[in-house]
Amino acid sequence: MFGRFATLAAGIAVVSIGMASVASRSPAVADAQRSADVGGDDNENWTTRQSKGGTWSSTSGPRSPGGTVRLDRSGDSHFYADTEVDGTNIRMLVDSGASIVALTRRDAEAIGIDVDRLPVSGTARTAGGDVPMRTVMLDSVEVEGIEVRGVQAAVVDAEMGVSLLGQSFLSKLDAVNVEGDTMTLR
Repeated sequence: MFGRFATLAAGIAVVSIGMASVASRSPAVADAQRSADVGGDDNENWTTRQSKGGTWSSTSGPRSPGGTVRLDRSGDSHFYADTEVDGTNIRMLVDSGASIVALTRRDAEAIGIDVDRLPVSGTARTAGGDVPMRTVMLDSVEVEGIEVRGVQAAVVDAEMGVSLLGQSFLSKLDAVNVEGDTMTLR
């Protein structure tokens, strides 16, 4: 029984990270990335850049009174949040199946984390197999005015394409609800 549960949990983790990888290779994301690259810095990636020309502005709705954030479902069926991590803007896929916030190497370096100096503290199971991960404590993660301090995260040395906003952030909120094509964070 436990073996089946462990296999199911591992499968869910693989699917979660695999979906992020697939989303990063989809034509819609590639088109958004090309659109955002116009006049941009070649060293940036779409997860660390503010929206330009509305290419992905539909995924994050306006903040409501009382510390409520509404996120609209994107064209790839996922929810994305424009976050501020330790003062740096990062676009993340909201992943309630991820145990912790999972940062791409590129996003971690954009925050100022020297990834190569962090010890490898385990492995993450991805669609491409097991990859090394390094854990780090983030000072602050904010989504449109909702701030959580002291958030555990992992830098995953894999080509995920997008960082994941996982349970180390989400579990500290009062509520996370999905109704139709809208996710509400409180």
